[in-house]
Formats: sequence, C-alpha cells, structure tokens
Amino acid sequence: MARFALVFAVVLAGLFTAQLTAPVQRAAVLPWTSAIASASAGLIKLVDGNVVASGKVLHSTTTGFGVSIEAGCNGIEAALILIAAILAYPAPWMHRAVGIAAGLAAVQALNIVRVISLFYVGQWSPRAFEWSHLYLWQALIMLDVLIVWLVWIRAIPAATPLPAPAS
Repeated sequence: MARFALVFAVVLAGLFTAQLTAPVQRAAVLPWTSAIASASAGLIKLVDGNVVASGKVLHSTTTGFGVSIEAGCNGIEAALILIAAILAYPAPWMHRAVGIAAGLAAVQALNIVRVISLFYVGQWSPRAFEWSHLYLWQALIMLDVLIVWLVWIRAIPAATPLPAPAS
C-alpha cells in the first residue's frame, strides 16, 4: 500500500506539473479542450442546430448563453488521476495500457455529457448551473474515475500477483 501511495503521488505530481507547462498546454491541452467543445456541439446539433463551438466555447445562437471549457472542466485532471492510479497499481503493462485507453474513453465520454448538461442547465437556471458545475459534476467525474479504476482492478488477470498486505 505504501508503494502504491508513493508511486501514485510521484506520477500524479509529474503529470500535473507537465500539463501546466506552456508546450503541453499549446500542443495538447488547448487542442483537447477545443475538441471537447466541438464534440459537444456536434452532439447537440443532432437535436438542436442553434449551437456553435468556437475554440473552447460552446454558445447558443438562440439564447446567447455560452460555456467556456476551462482547466478542470476539460476532463484532463480527472484523466491524469486515473492514469496515475493505473500506473501505480501492480499489473502487467499491457493491462495498464488497455486500462488507460478504456478509462480515458469512459472519463471523456462522461465529461462530454457533463459539458452538454451544463450547457442546457445554464440556459435554464444560472443558480442551478453554478451548483451543478461546482458540486454535482465535480463529484460525479471523480466518482467515475474511482469506478473505472475499481472495475479495471477487478479485470486484472488472475495470474497477476497482488502485493502482500502491510503488517
């Protein structure tokens, strides 16, 4: 358990530090955030053609309401927590790679649901938007990370030796 905690903390610190650097922001974070906005707009357009995505902003051409997908709302931090947890847990590397790929897909899919729901909640009620944004969705995204990680642990092949409990 101590090894897991140490590796998790070191990997997480490294990932969070790396994602804050200007080159990573330019090359990965900003394009990813724009992609989340575009994907959300694409899905919304299936039922409501009055939405546009411009960079990291999702905007209703009817109501004028818009959401800007900022750090913490683009799913990257949640994904980094999941990656650190998977890398820290003793498992075969191939299983880790599959877990990271599937886990990232699950986290980002829910994050798109989050963005779309907040886009509509915000048009309905600014107060409900604030509560949903600051409390409900923060908890649900982290719960998603935990559930994905726990499902991944249960899927580890039986031949993988688990660490002995600390005395």
